[in-house]
Amino acid sequence: MSVKENSLLIVDDESANLKVLTSILDKDYVIYTAKNGIDAIAKAKELKPDIILLDIIMPEMDGFQTLSELKRTDELNKTPVIFITGLCSDEDEEKGLSLDAADYITKPFSPIVVKLRVRNQMQIVTQLRTIEHLSLVDQLTNLPNRRSLDERLKMEWKQAIREQTHISMLMMDLDKFKNINDDCGHLQGDIVLQKTAEIFRNNLKRPGDFVARWGGEEFVAILPNTSQEGAIEIAEKIRIEVENTLIPSIDNSRIKITISVGVNSIIPTQNCSVNAFISNADKALYAAKDAGRNKVVCNN
Repeated sequence: MSVKENSLLIVDDESANLKVLTSILDKDYVIYTAKNGIDAIAKAKELKPDIILLDIIMPEMDGFQTLSELKRTDELNKTPVIFITGLCSDEDEEKGLSLDAADYITKPFSPIVVKLRVRNQMQIVTQLRTIEHLSLVDQLTNLPNRRSLDERLKMEWKQAIREQTHISMLMMDLDKFKNINDDCGHLQGDIVLQKTAEIFRNNLKRPGDFVARWGGEEFVAILPNTSQEGAIEIAEKIRIEVENTLIPSIDNSRIKITISVGVNSIIPTQNCSVNAFISNADKALYAAKDAGRNKVVCNN
């Protein structure tokens, strides 16, 4: 099931309460429901809702226990939880807040209060999502940045070890890019970076392929489940397209550029180092540069 933004998971063992809250909120949000804590945790893991509305008094696992379990789950511990409850003592509210509940909605429900409290939390979620996006994306090329690459590589590396499959890396660098900045200006350099990023993006569309701006004029692609031969084939395709592309210039002429690519491929084990994997791709890139640029070189 696909994950949707602006989604709510409403958890209450009373069907009437689920119906009322759904009718109040379903015009503005995607609504999911659960009738107990165990089901709520399972659905939250699957659906990744933006906000969870959680009843406190439920059989078997109450709302406090459910919230504690959610906070112990890595992929859910930042999801805001709003308690929906008839309990209104200071002790109950203090207990909920101590467990990091985001807010309270008391029964019987006031539609206006429900909408406002959910809206306020959703605005916070949206702001945090925007900040997170900006921290993971290179603003010039709109590709993932180095931080995003580091996170993705860790995930793919662990999976390759677990499943004993190939993982390949392309380390790609624009040849003599400094000359473009020096001769044509940094604005033209930005156009070249954006165009080459578009070429990388268009050629790395397979499920799992991931390309990011490493820094400056250097880009890195992670290719899970890709052998050395497959990685070289992809790298050559990208190299040829970059070489054959005429990039618009600010003086209405056209600029040609080439790239050098270092390829490294491995079936990693627990004893392998991800830093060595990166370093060997980088060595292959420098070998491509030393061989005259506009080449693909594989680490052997």
